[in-house]
Amino acid sequence: MKDVEVLIERGVLVGVNLQKDEHFDYSMEELANLAQALDVEVVGMVTQNLERVTPSHYVGTGKIEEIKAFFDETDANIVIFNDELSPSQIRNLERDLQCKVIDRTMLILDIFSRRAKTREAQLQVELAQLQYMLPRLVGLHASLSRQGGGTGGGFKNRGAGETKLELDRRKIEDQISKIKKELEVVKEQRETQRKQRRKNAVPVVSIVGYTNAGKSTIMNQLLAKAGQDDTKQVFEKDMLFATLETSVRNIDLEDNKSFLLTDTVGFVSKLPHHLVKAFRSTLEEARESDLLLHVVDVSNEEYRFMMDVTNETLKAIDVENIPTVYVYNKSDLADVEYPLVSGDNIWLSAKEDVGLEELLQLIRQQIFANYITCQMLIPYNQGGIVSYLNEQATVLETEYEEEGTLLTLELKEADYQKYEIYVVKQ
Repeated sequence: MKDVEVLIERGVLVGVNLQKDEHFDYSMEELANLAQALDVEVVGMVTQNLERVTPSHYVGTGKIEEIKAFFDETDANIVIFNDELSPSQIRNLERDLQCKVIDRTMLILDIFSRRAKTREAQLQVELAQLQYMLPRLVGLHASLSRQGGGTGGGFKNRGAGETKLELDRRKIEDQISKIKKELEVVKEQRETQRKQRRKNAVPVVSIVGYTNAGKSTIMNQLLAKAGQDDTKQVFEKDMLFATLETSVRNIDLEDNKSFLLTDTVGFVSKLPHHLVKAFRSTLEEARESDLLLHVVDVSNEEYRFMMDVTNETLKAIDVENIPTVYVYNKSDLADVEYPLVSGDNIWLSAKEDVGLEELLQLIRQQIFANYITCQMLIPYNQGGIVSYLNEQATVLETEYEEEGTLLTLELKEADYQKYEIYVVKQ
């Protein structure tokens, strides 16, 4: 399967601006970034304004000549379209342009397959690639046979091709069901871990946002603030989709409180539908969260559009109605005042380590809001409860009375209910 997707170096980008989309220029710029992430040298772009895409070729048929001329002139060897193309569009374009045509979806799938490190991420990407390829087998076969230069005669060849197509289709369908089964097993393991965490009532905070907004940097800075060692740090790099794996880290605060912080894959506009579905289980971490940190690169002038894309993608995987703190990162590059907290919004610079303390405070206010302060009188023969509370709660004061140990403490609701019979004052 890989040989179909090897990307050759010099690419012409093609985009259709539908109904004067105000984010069109940005999505073309993003397409160029995606291409560069795969080491494709972008030699230029051709764009067209249309009310709707042309069903047969995506661009207007008159535009084909222009693309072909530009393609020859720039000595390119691949044309990259800014949307997902239908199987027939790919077929028609490859026939008329006589070159390899790929779309935005293929590009993103290829980046994901290169970045995937864990077995689960690799399976998810492979599943999305196979589901994308299945309806496009005919076109792929046509372009492969053309590259091979086969001009075999008559029906004989065509029949053989059809049979091979059926075999390939069956092979792909078998592979899809095998991967789905394997992913189910991983999903069950993840669910077991989540149940365990829910039982321990550890709050979960998930970091979400557009790709390259600085999510991993924020995660690493919060880990450092909590005094975690370097081995816990997650991979961060200034590139698209640096993180595909969900990292889960425990953050211990000084007053016996702790929470889990999870980092998720970044989003991008027109993220392939198959990919969102394939990564659904990884993103379920976000669905189970007590709080979302929506990280935004406020230095990018399209940051509001990026926020919309992130919110729409979250909605597509049923992550809704979860309290959210908006973290406007890279404020140092945006000429805005920082660190600044306003309601559920915070402006900071993770790289400069400015505003992270304030962010921790915001997280605490949100996830420990249901902690209860009270006094409990624990009989001396129940020493185990006292040591449990010393470990799990914030003990503000300890006094020794005639009937037992008097603790003034702040604790989570679950523990309060567990030991409510010892409460003497709330």
